[in-house]
Amino acid sequence: MEQGSARVVADFGRELAAASLRAGGALWRLAESGRGLDANLLRLPPGRTIDEHTDLQLDVLLIVFEGGGQLRTETGAQELRPLCALWLPKGSRRSLAAGVDGMGYLSVHVRRPGLTIAGPSRDEGGEAACLLGQVCPECGRLATERAARFCWSCGTALEG
Repeated sequence: MEQGSARVVADFGRELAAASLRAGGALWRLAESGRGLDANLLRLPPGRTIDEHTDLQLDVLLIVFEGGGQLRTETGAQELRPLCALWLPKGSRRSLAAGVDGMGYLSVHVRRPGLTIAGPSRDEGGEAACLLGQVCPECGRLATERAARFCWSCGTALEG
């Protein structure tokens, strides 16, 4: 199928029914290549919590599909039940607690950029550190420790 085609990518009813009620974590993840969103179907087992935290980078939308629990914020606790949607703006402090039946929910947010290896920043640079004082004048071996005073191989005193 071509990337731009609209299509059904999951049946959350089946995903939730197939997983044990005690199962926790991700039950499904959006894995389409080239996507601009991350979406995860998650289950929080009965009585479990996601500790208070703040996401400084992303706004998150949560939609509860089964069970229930509580959203706790700096302004208090709000009860969660099936088919309610939560808006978690970036910078907000929050925690989640599952009720006695656990809680199955969908989390959707803009995709986090992957980790990349970048070149040196513009303020980096200069010359490499001089290791001449750590090279043995007798055998030419490099000292294995920065503070070494004698060559580990031949025992000659190091000049640095």
